Amino acid sequence: MILAAAVFRLLPHPPNFTPIGAMALVAGATFPDRRMAFLLPLLAMILSDWFLGFSVVTPFVYASLMLGTCAGFWIRSKRSLARVFYGALASSVFFFIITNFGVWLLFDYYPKTNAGLALCYMAAIPFFQNTVAGDLVFSGTLFGALWLAEKRWQWMREPSFALRA
Repeated sequence: MILAAAVFRLLPHPPNFTPIGAMALVAGATFPDRRMAFLLPLLAMILSDWFLGFSVVTPFVYASLMLGTCAGFWIRSKRSLARVFYGALASSVFFFIITNFGVWLLFDYYPKTNAGLALCYMAAIPFFQNTVAGDLVFSGTLFGALWLAEKRWQWMREPSFALRA
């Protein structure tokens, strides 16, 4: 799963349309070991960033993914289509707010004023649309595949399944 997500980031794709946010959400919702839930998407990012390059904004990206994992913990308590939808949307919003704040804070593209921060967020709206689309599509795909697998195979419904995954 880590390798597949990392490879997807290396293939041509619209900016921010990746499965990493959805992976963080699913990991938070399914892995009993919370450390593993946080580690899974971070390893995928580190692996792909090794090839794509790290940036000064990387810590902000990773922090936003950890909040996406926390949104997965909320889904865990009662998995439903509505919670997956709102969790994916929240994950996208976390990513947008945190990473663009990092861009505003660390680069000289925008003045260090409230107006400059607002300009930074406005310039990022096209990327936000891709983030939302990617998180919704990949969350739907991953949670849908999990639901089908759990429906088909009884052993996947057992609490210890995620430890073997």
